Formats: sequence, structure tokens, C-alpha cells
Amino acid sequence: MPQDFGPTVYLLASRRNGTLYTGVTSNLLQRIHQHREGLIPGFTREYEVKLLMWFEQHATMESAIQREKRIKKWNRAWKLELIETGNPDWRDLAEDLGFEPIGRTGFPLSRE
Repeated sequence: MPQDFGPTVYLLASRRNGTLYTGVTSNLLQRIHQHREGLIPGFTREYEVKLLMWFEQHATMESAIQREKRIKKWNRAWKLELIETGNPDWRDLAEDLGFEPIGRTGFPLSRE
């Protein structure tokens, strides 16, 4: 599993076609952990936006921030198209990065 993604723009969703959130980070794995655990106060915690639907790595933080700002101005249909182009089944891509699946309750599922 890669440990350092560098500057990354990402889209989270609460569920398929649910509430969306666009963010930028220099450490994707840490940021996804923070969102999933509700450690970041505000919008994503309040609306339980935890599922990683799309992400894009950048060479510099400046280019990542520029892309994030652009995407935040997009209408919802464009954001949905971005997700569905690369992730038509709305899989939680965080699972591919080593995170536990999230159940309907919004908490990781036990793998016992």
C-alpha cells in the first residue's frame, strides 16, 4: 500500500448520489482516516460524508489547490460525471487503500 500520495484532490460522498465534498490534502491516507473517524469538525462530520469516490494526484500543492477550487465551482452534474467516469459502481476507493469497509451505520464493518 502506498504511504505517500503527495498533493491530492479528492471527492467524498455520504452514499451513492448523496452529499458530496471536494477537498485537497498533502496526505490522503491521513485525511481519509480523519474523515472516516469524524475527527474533522464541520460539513463532512455533520453530513457523514466518508466514502472516497474519486481522487487525483498532483505534482505540487499549488496545482492541487487550483484543481480543487475549479471542481468546487462545478455544478453537481459535472461532479457526478467525474465520479461515474472513473468509478461507475460508486465503490469506496478507500478500501483499495487498506481501509475497512464502512457499513450502513457509517462505521467500519467487522471482519471477524
